[in-house]
Amino acid sequence: MKPSQDSPSPSSDPSDHREFEQTLDEVERSLQALKARHAQVKADQQRQQQLQQRLSQTQRELRQTRSRELQAELQQIKQQLEELEVALESQLFSWSGLKEAFWQAVRFGGLGIVVGWLLKSCAG
Repeated sequence: MKPSQDSPSPSSDPSDHREFEQTLDEVERSLQALKARHAQVKADQQRQQQLQQRLSQTQRELRQTRSRELQAELQQIKQQLEELEVALESQLFSWSGLKEAFWQAVRFGGLGIVVGWLLKSCAG
């Protein structure tokens, strides 16, 4: 009798499969978060372009009319642009990415120090 394709091989461990499934789920969640962040950045960039165009238009109109309403609108547009710039910068810089890089540096730096001590003790 021929073994079926669906039955696990004797060397495969169910915990390996569960770990793989968990890792795959985590990767999928990360991909979805990345896609959402990318869409938000694109939307923010588009909004920033629109606001910059409106800012230029309002500045031209303000030079011609000197209206208080236009001055208020100009201030509002500038504030929205500043908020978008902060949002865009924060999208590019995340603390979780920095935290991961920090712990990798600590891990591998510590490993390098331990290997260095071992080599020093063996050599001298």
